[in-house]
Amino acid sequence: MLNDDRIQLLPQEIAMGDVTAFVFVVDNDPSIRAALEDLAGSVNLAVRLFASPQEFLETKRPDAPGCLVLDVRLPGMSGLTFQKELARMGVDLPVIFITRHGDIRMSVRAMKAGAVDFLIKPFQDQDLLDAIHAAIERDCEGRRQAVLVAELRERYVALTARERQIMTLVVAGRPNKQIAAKLELSEMTVKVHRGQVMRKMQAHVAGDLYPGRSAGKAASLEFLIGSG
Repeated sequence: MLNDDRIQLLPQEIAMGDVTAFVFVVDNDPSIRAALEDLAGSVNLAVRLFASPQEFLETKRPDAPGCLVLDVRLPGMSGLTFQKELARMGVDLPVIFITRHGDIRMSVRAMKAGAVDFLIKPFQDQDLLDAIHAAIERDCEGRRQAVLVAELRERYVALTARERQIMTLVVAGRPNKQIAAKLELSEMTVKVHRGQVMRKMQAHVAGDLYPGRSAGKAASLEFLIGSG
């Protein structure tokens, strides 16, 4: 580990605006923590070091993009168990596992639970940096989606009950004629309501409310409708 001279700088877009991205390291070996701090710091990432899962949980984390580099074997709680605990607590932080004693079964379990990567020590510096890059990108995308959902939720509450009915059918891809028949309305009435929905939801074209137009927006709309 940490013996690759071919380190490539991570692109600037891993951070959101001027916010620094953070790498949280949980490893009970002080030498490993120090080496990982130097590596991540060499590409201008902020690093926070922890000797145990408990120490990590007791520390307030900055509200910024980041990822967790986690050793599999830790005192008190294994990394895999800690990954599961984080999910239970709603801590949606991308995880990269590192270990000297991993096996295929262990890596499969970690990846199925959502880990970004599972690296066996010794590993190349660039392999870890690539994993960190992917993890922070994932976190940035999750944050962007959370902002989008919050904005859509604010717009959604401004809809009338009838407009919500029509929006649900529009998102499902129904044309005006089918919507009118289902709701026992005239097509003109549906057209008027649909125009109101588009205005309130700030959809610039009709396709903005259809799945497939924008995967992120469609998923957010479906989540919003499902939870509304």
